[in-house]
Amino acid sequence: MANPTNVRKSFTHGEIGLAIALTILALFSLIVAGKAHSSAYSFHAMLFALVSGYFVYKIIDRFYSRPAELPPLEIDGKPNYNYGPVKFATIAALFWGVAGFTVGLYAALELAFPVLNFDLPWISFGRIRPLHTSAVIFAFGGNVLLATSFYVVQRTCRARMVGDLAPWFVVIGYNFFIVIAGTGYLLGITQSKEYAEPEWYSDLWLTIVWVVYLIVFMGTILRRKEPHIYVANWFFLAFILTIAVLHLGNNAAIPVSVFSSKSYIVWAGVQDAMVQWWYGHNA
Repeated sequence: MANPTNVRKSFTHGEIGLAIALTILALFSLIVAGKAHSSAYSFHAMLFALVSGYFVYKIIDRFYSRPAELPPLEIDGKPNYNYGPVKFATIAALFWGVAGFTVGLYAALELAFPVLNFDLPWISFGRIRPLHTSAVIFAFGGNVLLATSFYVVQRTCRARMVGDLAPWFVVIGYNFFIVIAGTGYLLGITQSKEYAEPEWYSDLWLTIVWVVYLIVFMGTILRRKEPHIYVANWFFLAFILTIAVLHLGNNAAIPVSVFSSKSYIVWAGVQDAMVQWWYGHNA
């Protein structure tokens, strides 16, 4: 007689949806890489293609190596917390913190010893200074906020995070944004807005990641076993929504072409400056 506990393994909706989305992104990125107006933009398009293709493979590989049933929400009546993404973001924060402070030190040394730029455009002061600030603020600080918010919302709600792959998409997708933005600074791909240097395609990717972040966070609160919503979660939710509004408002731009990294901000002149520092002083 067959064991009634045997469950037939099948792809989840999340695995199917993410694999299809990444496959489309990989193919589209290959087209963009072949027709890009600059070698730097082509390089970024190839990064999108390679990373997307790699994670399609990882989703399939994960399917064949995981149990038929996904991790339970509870074990012996206690929440089965998902700490994987929390640990990933914590380690990423430590790495980017060291990297960001190191780049800051090198930028300071260039002020005292200009010869240290070796006449190379990629490590000129004008390019590594924003790399330093963004690495410390967004890479280090951003990963700290991801890690703490994902940890706190689970523990205070006494519930496992919503989504099987969604939390991983948030932390990995956010760090991929950091890589694209950081290499863009060194390659000269920026929109010349302080603390908002990444160009339109980087901003678009971050927007997608941020929407999923909001869904995971809100979904976990709605799943809570704790009747009271702790004040920490209200602060985290306010942070997520505020950054979304600031990001969308300040980075509203029209690309020259899908094959070009260049874009033009929709705000003009004084309005652009006002929106920029509304963003800069609140982000």
